[in-house]
Amino acid sequence: MNHWLMKSEPDCFSWDDLVSKGKAEWDGVRNHLAQMHMKAMKIGDRALFYHSNIGLEVVGIMEIVGEAAPDSTDDTGRWMAVHVAPVEKLPRPVTLKTMKADPALKDMVMLRQSRLSVSPVGAAEYAHILRLGGL
Repeated sequence: MNHWLMKSEPDCFSWDDLVSKGKAEWDGVRNHLAQMHMKAMKIGDRALFYHSNIGLEVVGIMEIVGEAAPDSTDDTGRWMAVHVAPVEKLPRPVTLKTMKADPALKDMVMLRQSRLSVSPVGAAEYAHILRLGGL
C-alpha cells in the first residue's frame, strides 16, 4: 500500500463534505506532477486529507476507491481524477507549522514542494503524522 497527501481548500471541498458524500471524485488537479502521482494510485492506498489555504492542516484519512480515470470536470480529456472515500477523522488536526517543525518530517515531499496538491508520503512519515494526530 502506498500513502499520499491530497490538498483541498475547505471552502471548496472539505473533510466534512467528503464525509457527507461518502465517496467523491478528486477532480480539478491540473499539475502534471500531481497527475503522475494520481495515476500511480491503486485501490486501497491511503491518503491524508489536507485543508489548504484555510486551516493548513491534515484532518483525516481517505482511501483510494477508484483509480485514475478521465476527470469529469475536464472538457479537454487531458486530465485524470481518482475516487476517494473517508476512512477516519484525526482526533487532533496536524498543522503545517507542526509538520515543518518536526525533524521526522524534514524530507516530506509536501514540505519541499509546497504548491503540489497531490504528493507521495513515506510509510514512516504517514505513521508519524497519524501519531501526531492522535491515532
